[in-house]
Amino acid sequence: MVRIVSLNCVKNIYLSNYLRFHQRLITKRTNSSDSNNNVVDVKRIRNFSIVAHVDHGKSTLADRLLEITGVIKPGAEHAQVLDQLQVERERGITVKAVTASLNYTYNDEQYLLNLIDTPGHVDFSNEVVRSVTACQGVILLVDANEGIQAQTVAVHALAKRNNLTIIPTLNKVDLPRADPEKVKSQLKSLFNIDPDTVMSISAKKGWGVKELLEAVITRIPPPNIDVDGHFKAHIIDTWHDKYRGVLCLAYIHSGVVKVGQTVKWGSDLKQHTVKYLALLRPSEEPIETAVAGQVVMVGCGPKGGGSVGDQLISADSPESTDVSTVPPVKHMVYAGIYPSDQSQHTLLSDAIKKLALNDSAVSVVADSSPALGQGWRVGFLGLLHLDVFTQRLLQEYKAEAILTAPSVPYKIKVKGAKVIKQYRGEEVLITNPLQLPDPHNIVEYYEPFVIGTIITPVEYIGAVTSLCMDRRGSPLPANAVDDKMTLMQFILPLSEVVIDFHDTLKSITSGFASFDYQDHGFHPSPLVRMDILINGTLVEELASIVHVSRLEYTARRLTDKLKEMIPRQMVQVAIQAVVGGKVFARETLKAYRKDVTAKLYGGDVTRRKKLLKQQSEGKKKMRSVANIKIPRNTFIDVLKR
Repeated sequence: MVRIVSLNCVKNIYLSNYLRFHQRLITKRTNSSDSNNNVVDVKRIRNFSIVAHVDHGKSTLADRLLEITGVIKPGAEHAQVLDQLQVERERGITVKAVTASLNYTYNDEQYLLNLIDTPGHVDFSNEVVRSVTACQGVILLVDANEGIQAQTVAVHALAKRNNLTIIPTLNKVDLPRADPEKVKSQLKSLFNIDPDTVMSISAKKGWGVKELLEAVITRIPPPNIDVDGHFKAHIIDTWHDKYRGVLCLAYIHSGVVKVGQTVKWGSDLKQHTVKYLALLRPSEEPIETAVAGQVVMVGCGPKGGGSVGDQLISADSPESTDVSTVPPVKHMVYAGIYPSDQSQHTLLSDAIKKLALNDSAVSVVADSSPALGQGWRVGFLGLLHLDVFTQRLLQEYKAEAILTAPSVPYKIKVKGAKVIKQYRGEEVLITNPLQLPDPHNIVEYYEPFVIGTIITPVEYIGAVTSLCMDRRGSPLPANAVDDKMTLMQFILPLSEVVIDFHDTLKSITSGFASFDYQDHGFHPSPLVRMDILINGTLVEELASIVHVSRLEYTARRLTDKLKEMIPRQMVQVAIQAVVGGKVFARETLKAYRKDVTAKLYGGDVTRRKKLLKQQSEGKKKMRSVANIKIPRNTFIDVLKR
């Protein structure tokens, strides 16, 4: 029997199916839009960082967390996904703290986890300090083979100061040398951490990582924020985009922010419009709305840039805010940066400005040198920080730079500061020896000191103590980590630490000791300015500030190096290291000598003496009027690290 269906019936069935399909499509798009808008329950937000000593597995653990939450596929081709800089992949270290917003379902509820992977080296500790201002907890990662290291002590103290929840975690438990029980006893001894609360994982193989992720949800509290208040956020990172201008990473303390909303900066109160809003997963995922407790990327257009530590608030918010900001940076090392050719000055200037925007730990001040031309005096947190900065200049901006010898900052107390116009206060910070006034106007010198923390095997205690005492260190009380390791602390001059202390320490302890330091302020110290004279003429670029106990060694080393670097002249060149009119070291660069007696083939000896006397008088006259010009390349060779 054949059923005859009317045309109207077919039309009604078709319309009904189309409406149901269209309704499902609208629902799907609405759900997707809600997901993109990311209006989440604040109680299901977790902000946390991974902190540890160098090479304890932070980036590897971050990879496993990205895999579990579906951001990357297991066994991805590129390891250490959050290490995005070329210098990070080449050196195998983390330089920049990177944020990744992850979605994870736990007990049928979806959580938003804002993960921040931080560096472990002391030279990038500023990245860790900035990161924890946006967190409520940290994963304290400790290598189950190496145990507690010096930077572990530092990051634990930082977490405690910020009242963060700490999840102690042992990594690399799959290795044959791993001794979890020993490391747990170290955690108990130094930090009073209950061994039962310590988690054990293998980030490389993924053992225990899922349980750790669930511990983040259960142990770390949600952010304590005000959803209904005025929009307030503070900036924890900035970077430059070629087309969108300055982009900022912001932690929202209160309120809601939307694309198109009018906001202003707490520093200048100039109003801007939010043009870009995105979650970092770690690639950008544009959203329309972000709520308090989230860490989001904010962009206000090419002319709407901010700076790290600044506050971003709604246009109708009161001017006075109580949002916590990033603490100021204390620079440990200063160096001059100059273009290899003055025609490249503009290119290098733009590169330094853009890189300094992404690396807020540097300070840049314009400087000039008669030998090297126009340049900048740049402050860094350490020598590795300086090295990475110059490498990024070359790799990311194709800007070649000349780097002068690094020096630490000093302070001086000036006599009659009101009379000397360039000094407004009695204590003056000196980042360049050329800034020093006449010694008669200086009452006292102040040298920067640090508290160095060293964790070393007990058999190397004698060698470590000798090294620190040789570097003018003062010992502090030591603590036993366990029966094989000891925590030692010394008050050390910063100038004795930043150059080669770490390498020497590793050498005398067969690589087993770890080192970390913290600022201890400026203290009175017997310092002098050492000048270099070339044939009696002062060369300002080679001046340096030296401790009196190191005068002869430093003077001898510098004059020897100059003798090797300065090209020979037609006249004899005297190289002197002078302090207060007293010569502490001298080297003589002999002149080229023409054999004026070569044409003599006999005759009386008086002819030979006559020619030699004429040559000697000519050399004497030339020396009295000669102006020894040191080539620019010589300055570069002497001043560079």
